[in-house]
Formats: sequence, C-alpha cells, structure tokens
Amino acid sequence: MTTASTHLSCTDLAFSWPDGTPVFDGFQLAVGPGRTGLIGLNGSGKSTLLKLLSGELTPASGTVRAVGEIGRLPQNLTLDTGLRVDEVLGIAAPRAALHAIESGDTDERHFAAVGDDWDVEERARAALDRLGLGRIGLDRTIGEVSGGEGVLLKLAALLLAGPDVLLLDEPTNNLDRYARRRLYDAVAGWSGVMVVVSHDRELLELVDQIADLRDGEVAWYGGNYTAYEEAVAAEQEAAERMVRVAEADVRRQKRELIDAQSKLAKRRRYAHKAQVEKRVPKVVANTLKGAAQQSAGKHRAVHAERLAGARERLDEALEAVRDDDEIRIELPYTTVHPGREVLRLKELRLRYGAEVRGEFDIRGPERIALVGRNGAGKTTLLRTIAGELAPVEGEAETLVPLRFLPQTLDVLDDGLSIVENVARVAPSATVNRIRARLARFLFKGARADQPVGTLSGGERFRAALASLLLAEPAPQLLLLDEPTNNLDMVSVRKLTAALEAYEGALIVAGHDVPFLESIGITRWLLLDGGLYDVDPEDVRSGELRAPQPRE
Repeated sequence: MTTASTHLSCTDLAFSWPDGTPVFDGFQLAVGPGRTGLIGLNGSGKSTLLKLLSGELTPASGTVRAVGEIGRLPQNLTLDTGLRVDEVLGIAAPRAALHAIESGDTDERHFAAVGDDWDVEERARAALDRLGLGRIGLDRTIGEVSGGEGVLLKLAALLLAGPDVLLLDEPTNNLDRYARRRLYDAVAGWSGVMVVVSHDRELLELVDQIADLRDGEVAWYGGNYTAYEEAVAAEQEAAERMVRVAEADVRRQKRELIDAQSKLAKRRRYAHKAQVEKRVPKVVANTLKGAAQQSAGKHRAVHAERLAGARERLDEALEAVRDDDEIRIELPYTTVHPGREVLRLKELRLRYGAEVRGEFDIRGPERIALVGRNGAGKTTLLRTIAGELAPVEGEAETLVPLRFLPQTLDVLDDGLSIVENVARVAPSATVNRIRARLARFLFKGARADQPVGTLSGGERFRAALASLLLAEPAPQLLLLDEPTNNLDMVSVRKLTAALEAYEGALIVAGHDVPFLESIGITRWLLLDGGLYDVDPEDVRSGELRAPQPRE
C-alpha cells in the first residue's frame, strides 16, 4: 500500500532467475522519506531488489514506482581505468566547455553545454573534499586511484547529480577506516530518500528504519540497528513464550482426549455388561447403544479437533521463532599458553614496499587486529606469514601450526562435499567424528554431504572456517583476511561464536571495528610503511597515521 509520503514502491512484484529460481512473488514494498537499512540473510534478494528498484532488472510482473530520479551505487563497482576523474563525476562536458569559454571561445555550443553549471568545478571539488578526496585532481585517471577511492568517486558523482532516491549496495565493502568515516559522514548528511544494503553495523546505526527481508517479505522496524536488535529480542522472547504456552496446550488437549476415550470405553463396558445381564430390554439396549456410539463419535471429534487446533497454534508459534542457530564448539587443541612464542618477524621487507623493522614477535594467545589504508600491504603481510609469498628481505618464522583464510575463501574444493573437504585436512579423523564436529558448525546430517560449489556465501564461509579449525594439527595461529566482507549479520554472529571457542593466537586484517571488538582484540597494529601499535580509539575515528620518527 502506497501513501502520499511513499517515494519508492513495489506492487505485486515477481522476479525469477533465467534458470527458473524464484526470488520474489507478489512482493510488496513502500519506502518513505529518510534513510532505510535493508538487511537480510545472504541470498535473500537484497541486491536483486535494488537492481529492480533502479530499473537495471525488469520484473516478470508487478510494478515499481519512484518519485523523482534514482541513483545507485552497485556492490561490485567496475570503472574503466582509462576514464578521467571528471568523466566519472559526469562533469567532463560542461567543464571542457567552461574552459573553452574562459580561453576566449564564444561558440554558442559551449554556453549550451555549461547551462547553469558555471560553478561545476567548485562543486565537484567540494564533493571530493567532503569525501576526503581533495588531493585527487579532476584530470587524473581511474587507473591512478585505489579501489576504495574509486567507490568514493562514484559516490561523489551521485552526490553531485543529486538524485531524489539514493540506493547503496554494500558501500563499505573493501573500504579502509579512513574511507569508511567519509562515507558515514556522507550518509549521515543525506537529506533525501536512501536505501542502503549493508552488514556494516556502524553504517546501520545511522539509518532511520530497518527493513528486514526474509522469505520474500519485508518486516519494518523503526530506529537504527541497535533499536532493531532490541525489538527482535523482544519479539523472540514473546514468540518463545507463545511456544511454551502452545506446547502446554497440546499436552493438555492430549490428556483430555485420553481421559475422554477412557470414559467412553468405561461406558461401553458398562452398557455391554448391562445388556449381557439383561438388566434392560434388548430394544432399549440397542437404542441406548446407538445413541452412545453417536455421542462418543461426536465427543472424540470435538477433542481431536481441539488437539489439531492446539498443534496448529504450536506450528504458528514455532514459525515466529527465528532459526538462527549459533555455532557451539570446543577447540582445546588450539590452546597456546601465555608466553609461548608464536610468530617472529625479523627485518622483514615485503613486496610492494611495506617493512617490519628490527624484530617483532607475538607470544601467547594474543588477538591482533591488523589495520591500515587500502593498499598498505595487509594481505601481502598475511600471505608472507602464511608462506604463500616470499619476502624481499628478512624472515617470517611461525613456531606453531598455522592456518590462513583468504578473502577469496579458495581453501575448499568445489567438487567435493563438506565432509570430504574436512577429511582432506584431517586425514586421521573418522567420517563419524568429522560429521559430529561439522554438526557443531550447523552442517547436520545430509547438509554435510552438500558439494561446496552449491553452498551460499554464508554457508561457504562457515565450511571454510570449519575446515581450518578442524584441521590436523589444530591451528594455534589463525590468520583471517577481511572475514566479514560479504557476510550477512547472522553469519557474522556465527563467526564470532566460533572464534570464542578458539584458544590460539589470532591475526585479523579488517576494517569492521564492531566485529573486531566483539572477538576480544587485545592488540591493534597499524601497517603503514612499517608495523606500529596504535590506540583503538584512533582506529574507530579513522585517523590512522604512522608515528613520526623522533628528531
């Protein structure tokens, strides 16, 4: 249902993929003013919905309506590296015409191209400054900027265009802390209609309402993500209470049905005895018998109907309880005792320029967050520690069993089942033991036999994590590279639960501060030319700089 305040709506929307897989059927949506956070499980259709809203995809049936212009920032942004910055911003034509007029060319076509945009360069530079891109010249090419800067440039283009409705799809993926802070500021300052798909908790704290997409329907919650969590917790408490009430009702109806059947059986025995002993005439006995059978049938039907109703109410109550199971595991063999040396870096110089001067070591079950700007070399450092890349100089020595989970999750064989993948890294474990342990990672029964290539993004991540943590020997140093990228909020909670059971040393490269704080980071390291200890408050603010050498 749309109202006068609705700016974006879907009515009876239907969409399926070319292979026939349905995504939406009879879908309804009405978005009003303000910032809306669109959340949901991986594969629920969030990105597909934004593409339908922006017109990039066409629904099989139904309608999409928008008030005004729509601008969309896609999740996987690809820009031609040969484009100039002014071309990405969409101001190349008026800017070129303006320069021609300033040089004395009075051709009317130049004035037509400029139109009312006489301050186009000033507005462009102001938009770039707002996003921390003031040092990037308008004549530079995309090939000269980082991937994160490319995302911010595209956002600057949208801000310059000033659409009525702004759609952002996972905008903070792959952005460093500096870039994220600039994007957060832009979102907080947006006064139009915005729909943002994200699993970034800090970003979701800035929205005015949450739209939770589940099973092809949207449930609305007022306020930011914290308010959403509180509302869902209250809903789940009420739902679980209703389940307990419904279960008690089912038990009561079963007892009453059994009691009723016992009473009817007793009456039948009494009537039969009376007939045998000829205490009543046969005609009267047959009449009473028929009436009793009819009454008994009605009585049974009433109680059976009540029991069926109680079971139906129990099913409805169970449906209201979310099936977001948590990972519960024990990993005693990952234990690292305090003081034990885990990793030693010595005069290390990495490819692409980063260095670790002198000696650097990690001892005991430290939990380290590795932070830094995009391109600082965080992934390169992790791959060097893991032995995948050789350092230019120096050495990286691991003194305990190590496992590395890259962003690409390419530690699994897509053609093998989950069980078979774990068996490859735990050759002495029996199949039954592997299945029992995979059940703790929520791969129960036949689900553990699924080929990895058929898994959703969240399931694939969980399977990759299981293969690392269940490996032999058990890892006592775990390296994770941007582990929450592309994970929905439920999957992030499951990852957090799994890491709570891990008792070894941990190095996590990432920009997701709420996640890093939730896993109990004990040390924050900045990679910026060298490796430096930093204050977590500086990480939160995004103002990360290497300490200046003393004079």
